[in-house]
Formats: sequence, structure tokens, C-alpha cells
Amino acid sequence: MYSLIAITLLIVVVIMMAVKVVPQQNAYIAERLGKYNGILQPGINFIIPFFDRIAYKHSLKEQAYDIHEQICITRDNVQVRVDGVIFLQVVDPQKASYGINDYVFAVTQLAQTTMRSEIGKIDLDKTFVERMVINLAVVAAIDEAAIGWGVKVLRYEIKNITPPATVLQAMEKQMQAEREKRSVILESEGKKQFAINVAQGERERVVLESEAQMQQQKNKAEGEANAIRAVAEATADSIRLVAESIQSKGGMQAVQLKVAENYIEQFGKMAKASNTMILPSNLADVSGIIATAMSVIKQENTK
Repeated sequence: MYSLIAITLLIVVVIMMAVKVVPQQNAYIAERLGKYNGILQPGINFIIPFFDRIAYKHSLKEQAYDIHEQICITRDNVQVRVDGVIFLQVVDPQKASYGINDYVFAVTQLAQTTMRSEIGKIDLDKTFVERMVINLAVVAAIDEAAIGWGVKVLRYEIKNITPPATVLQAMEKQMQAEREKRSVILESEGKKQFAINVAQGERERVVLESEAQMQQQKNKAEGEANAIRAVAEATADSIRLVAESIQSKGGMQAVQLKVAENYIEQFGKMAKASNTMILPSNLADVSGIIATAMSVIKQENTK
């Protein structure tokens, strides 16, 4: 009875040892009698108990590892503390198992040494603006060496670059000086632009005023010319009408009457304006004066 139970338990143990379930995105390295035998793929796999064993287990997912802070010296001899993070992925489980003892340790150490080398090539001021260049250089250097380790370096990112406190204070003063310089430049540019705008506005005002005055004088001259033309045309029209009236029936009699009225009216005004008058010798002969004036009119009409 007890022997049956023992045999059953032994069979169950052997079956459990023979069946290996590999999770997705994982790879197990199987060895037979201490020698590499193959890679167990995700799913159910069978091995020979007591002869085969799982020597290494690798995750095929992308993995991130911290690069511990280290002191680097820039090209201008300034010590800075730099740390970062590196992203790896196992692409060949066999090489990752037998190509190197610990690929994570090897990659992180190589990342630190490469980082020191890259930082030493540039000045402190450029380390903050050339992070992408440094990251790509580190990835290229590590990836070349990691090919034989069965891992792929996907990317590397610098997390922090920390200069000494004295350097930070000097950089802060430099930044403040640069800000003050830009402020002074902007203020001077503003004053310059203001002066330019004022000058341009004054010039445009003078031009507009001169154009307005010129237009005003032109309009005034045109108005005066139109007025003179209108007066001349009216005078010509009145003279033409008078001439036409004289030529009509009864025109001469009307002219004689008008001349006589103006003659008498003017002598009346002269008598009121002054006590002394110079009278023509033939003042009593009004008809003679009218006849003389009419003879002049007739002569003008016959020309």
C-alpha cells in the first residue's frame, strides 16, 4: 500500500519535472548533462528529468536600468555629476547566457565609462544643450560591444547633470547678466523704434499739411477763376441782352430815357454832396446832351 503511494508520488514528481511552462515573452535555456541543449519557447515544453535542467531564464521584454551617478570632468576641467537610465532588450538568449557572466552589469559599467569619455570631449556650457548627441554616442558605443552579449541597447537618456555649487552660482550670475543685457537691448530698441515712429509721424504730418495747403490754394484759385469767369459771362450776357434790346422796336427811346434819367440823377447827387458845382455851358439843353450820347451809341452799333 505504502509502496504504491510512493510510486504514485514519484510519477507525479517526474511528470512535474518533465513539463515546463514558459510564459510569454520569456526564454529558458535548457542544459543536458551540463551542456547547452536548446531554448524553450513560450508554452508547454518537455525535458528529460534528472538529465535536463533549466540553466538560465531570460525576459525578452524591454528593460530599463539605472546608471548610478558618477563624477565626470568636462573639457574645460569642471567636475559634474551625471546619472542616467539605459534601456535594453535580450535578442539572443543563448549569447546572453554564455557570452558574458552578467550582461546588465557589463552594460551599465560600459555606459558609465562611455559617458565619462563623451563628457570629457565638450565644455560645460554645451553639456546641457547637447544631451541628445551624448545619448546617441553612448548608445552607439555600447551597442557595438553588446552584440556579442545577445542584448540590444535601445536608447540611453541622461537624467541629471549637476555641476558644483560654485559653478552653479557663476552660471546663475552669468544668466542674470545675460537677462539684464537683453533687457537693456530691448529697451534701447524700443526707444529707437519710438523715435523712428515719431519722426515718421512728423514727416507724414508735414507732408499731409503741405498737400492740404496746396489743395486749399488750388481750390481757392479754381474758385476765384470760376467766379471771374462767371462774372465775365454774366457781364457779357447783360451787354448782349442790352444790345439786343436796343436793336428791337422802341429800344432807342428806352436808351434815351435811361441816359436822361442817369444824367439828372448824377447831377442831383453832385448837388447834395457839395455846395460848389462845375456845370457845363449847355446844361439847359438836355436834349442836346441826350442827342450827343445817342449819336455815340449809334456809331458803336454801326461798327
